[in-house]
Amino acid sequence: MEEKSNEHYLDDLKEIRSMMEKSSRFISLSGLSGISAGIIALVGAFIASWYIKTHIENPSYTLQTVVMVRMEDVLFLLLDAAIVLFLALTSATYFAVRKARMQNLPVWSKAGELTLINLLIPLATGAIFCLILYTYNIFILIAPATLLFYGLALLNASKYTLAEVRYLGICEIVLGLAGMLIPGYSIILWAVGFGLLHIIYGAVMYYRYE
Repeated sequence: MEEKSNEHYLDDLKEIRSMMEKSSRFISLSGLSGISAGIIALVGAFIASWYIKTHIENPSYTLQTVVMVRMEDVLFLLLDAAIVLFLALTSATYFAVRKARMQNLPVWSKAGELTLINLLIPLATGAIFCLILYTYNIFILIAPATLLFYGLALLNASKYTLAEVRYLGICEIVLGLAGMLIPGYSIILWAVGFGLLHIIYGAVMYYRYE
């Protein structure tokens, strides 16, 4: 009888812990969101790489020559990045809502609100910073800057969601800093950060939680 009582007590503790985690952390993030975002980013990076090779004559990765890149080339690459961002956010939202409904979780919660706020502050700062780089014609640093601020945003929001988000953020920051030091590999690092890492992260999340 005592052993059954202890097991019942442990089950109650696990249930209480689960309820507290659901109320304090945004756990509706789906691994499929990461996988879909990663695939979309890889397609966007491929398009950007193809455009650079076929439309920019003798592309050089020194800051002095990048200033001479045509404005329409920069606008095309920015449009490509914007479309990637829109599609990635759309797919992430779809799979998050889908997971919440399948697991009978609230689609929106206080934890979700805190996650979004802490995510948007560094992202908005990074967007303004990239606009400043654009204004000063420092185009080659825009791609690594997006990695850097995205990583900071994930790190900032990770305390309100799953722990794996923190490690993804750290990896994005490292890639962003590497891109600042070796801007000639910005497209490759961008593809790794937004593409490959998201796919790996999504697969791990799907395996562990779904």
